[in-house]
Amino acid sequence: MATSSPVRHAWRVLLGLLLVTGVLFGINALGVHVFEKSSWTPELALDLQGGTQIVLSAETEDGAAPSSEQLDQAAAIIRQRVDASGVAEADITTEGGRNIVVQIPGVADEQTRERIQSSAQLQFRAVLYTTAGTNTFIGEDGNETPFPTPDESLSDTPTAEPTDPSDLSWVTEKLAAEFQAYDCANPDNDPSREPADEPLIACDPSGQAKYILGPTELTGTAITDATAGRDPKSGAWLVQLTMNGDGTEAFGKVSTRLNQNRLANLSPRDQFAFVLDGSVISAPQMNGQILDGRPSISGSFTQETATTLADQLKFGALPLSFEVQSSDTISATLGTQQLQIGLIAGLIGLALVAIYSLIVYRALGSVIIASIAVMAVLTYIIICILAWRLGFRLSLAGVAGLIVSIGFTADSFIVYFERIRDELRDGKSITSAVEDGWGRAKRTIYISKSINILAAVVLYILADATVKGFAFTLGLTTLIDVFIFVIFTHPVMQLLARTRFFGGGHKLSGLDPESLGAVYRSRSQFREVSSATAGRGAKNSRARGEAERRQTIAERKRAEALAGDRSTSTGSEGDA
Repeated sequence: MATSSPVRHAWRVLLGLLLVTGVLFGINALGVHVFEKSSWTPELALDLQGGTQIVLSAETEDGAAPSSEQLDQAAAIIRQRVDASGVAEADITTEGGRNIVVQIPGVADEQTRERIQSSAQLQFRAVLYTTAGTNTFIGEDGNETPFPTPDESLSDTPTAEPTDPSDLSWVTEKLAAEFQAYDCANPDNDPSREPADEPLIACDPSGQAKYILGPTELTGTAITDATAGRDPKSGAWLVQLTMNGDGTEAFGKVSTRLNQNRLANLSPRDQFAFVLDGSVISAPQMNGQILDGRPSISGSFTQETATTLADQLKFGALPLSFEVQSSDTISATLGTQQLQIGLIAGLIGLALVAIYSLIVYRALGSVIIASIAVMAVLTYIIICILAWRLGFRLSLAGVAGLIVSIGFTADSFIVYFERIRDELRDGKSITSAVEDGWGRAKRTIYISKSINILAAVVLYILADATVKGFAFTLGLTTLIDVFIFVIFTHPVMQLLARTRFFGGGHKLSGLDPESLGAVYRSRSQFREVSSATAGRGAKNSRARGEAERRQTIAERKRAEALAGDRSTSTGSEGDA
């Protein structure tokens, strides 16, 4: 089968670019109109948009001031939680030795606030007894009556020494009375502050069920990872846990005991409660031994609640408890004016690049301008998609990265065009110069762009959060630059080289061999030029000297041989 011509190949590549652009716009259109979570404008970061400021005041159990290590650890955990929620460009700092200030772009929703404040103290407790989350009974008169407050004289000592955390001996007379009178809706009831080695009364988050639980058998420190996913059988959302070595061993023993209770029909003592900050988020029945350290939490989860819980457990418990001291809306620190100044600077840079390109490369400069325009369109829509899918927000540092990328992009095209001109000076046709110049230029450009990407990655990893936006946009635009160079600039040059204006070497095309000082008829034969000290002749004379210096040894020998042949031929004609 014959190889397709460069023209057909160029048109196919440009069609591919058009399809890619259409797909990107289609993806964002789905986010805007179907999922209603995207936008046709990029999301702005805190320094350009403003947002929400939450001040958390640290509290210790003994009331003493927290150490700097505790405060720094808490700030790091809060940053991980905020990043995991998809909020980018957040600013989290410590203040005054006791406070942590969290600044989030835009309006913080309730789930984000809960991620920040929650301590995520996870406990694993056996279920001893469960009932509906009520504290009333129907009296003899047929009316609903609250259970009485427990008598202080009731015994709180087990009648027998409990043999394990599932033993009903933990339920004393006083605990049973407290359980009956326990009101799940009463905010004064705070199970999270109860001792871990004692039984506990707790409710589920909805208040529809309440439990008597045994002592804590495991804590959240046993968890090394937590991920949200779907049950492959039911399709319900769940949280998959992975435990460390000690946790795997301890949970294996617990699951063995609870499974034996299931086989003996000792319900609900075959259930195991996952207690998060005093709330029973799930109390599943143990259906078998779990010896691999990979239990799962199931329940009435949605994707958002499962992801929230997984993030809280994955990033650990805060070393301190926090109280929200204030929550305010803050204005942009740099604001619209600085954004406008940045955009004006970008437009000025773009205009200077366009003027330079048209002066130096004449009509060929329009290819540079068109390439930058295509790159701008792709960059814009990709940033919109990243804002939807990854929570990326454009900061002033990111705007600076976009402005700098204009120069880097123009640099690629300049390297390519100079290689084409070199080939023209060597006596090649314009179509051959475009192909050979492409082969010489792309290696240089790939190496250069690889260094740019490496620098952006290192900067993103090591730099402060305020600089990450610059590194991200710089790396993103560098990748797009290479893509445009391959899929737009070169195919366009292949097509232009076959037009009369560019292919014929028009003086305004930027590809006129005579204007470039081409002095070759072929690789070993010079075009005759007249000597001059000024004007076009002087320019051609200098170009001739440059061409002589660029010749290889073989080319010089071939030129000398041809010159000798011409001298011999001339001498013979004179003798005749």
